[in-house]
Amino acid sequence: MCGRFSLNITLEQIQQHFPVDVITCELEPRPEVFPSQQVPAIIMHGSKTRLGHLTWGLIPFWAKEKKGTGHINARMETLDQKPSFRESFRKRRCLIIADGFYEWKSDPDKSNKKTRYYFQLPSKVPFAFAGLWDAWQKEYHGCTIITRDAVGEVRNIHDRMPCVLRPGAYRTWLDPANQDIHHFMRMLRDDSLQNFLSSSV
Repeated sequence: MCGRFSLNITLEQIQQHFPVDVITCELEPRPEVFPSQQVPAIIMHGSKTRLGHLTWGLIPFWAKEKKGTGHINARMETLDQKPSFRESFRKRRCLIIADGFYEWKSDPDKSNKKTRYYFQLPSKVPFAFAGLWDAWQKEYHGCTIITRDAVGEVRNIHDRMPCVLRPGAYRTWLDPANQDIHHFMRMLRDDSLQNFLSSSV
């Protein structure tokens, strides 16, 4: 599960850390981003990578109506099976930019009061969630964050976590011409960054 993340970064930092050819949005630092809000994401448009805003909550193009916030998360294990994600997994992958994310843990000794934990890389540099996007009725462009079984410090707090991609995988992930599902699954299972995430209360 990933229901909140942070975006305390600038466009200059995004250009420094991510492959961006075209920028179509402005960016304001936000300590907490919520579902249904606009989020900066990188997609491949033609032969160029483009940074723009997508709405956090994917609605598949074939849906007859918009229900709630759409899909804010997509389970890695069933991406190639679920109708809501299957085609986007093959053709419409994106990078969702963040510099940290939040998870909550219930404390049975305190009447299950939930404590919020914040995870980021030790270097505190921005990173990218593996995401999918889709366009619904032309006017709505939404995205979802792919999740997986938690590892490292996150596993002590929650059983799921967002998939964080290695920088070297960015362009391969974005390329819609590449539809090697097995290769993408291996990328999503890569623990190299997930295990280096550290937490603070």
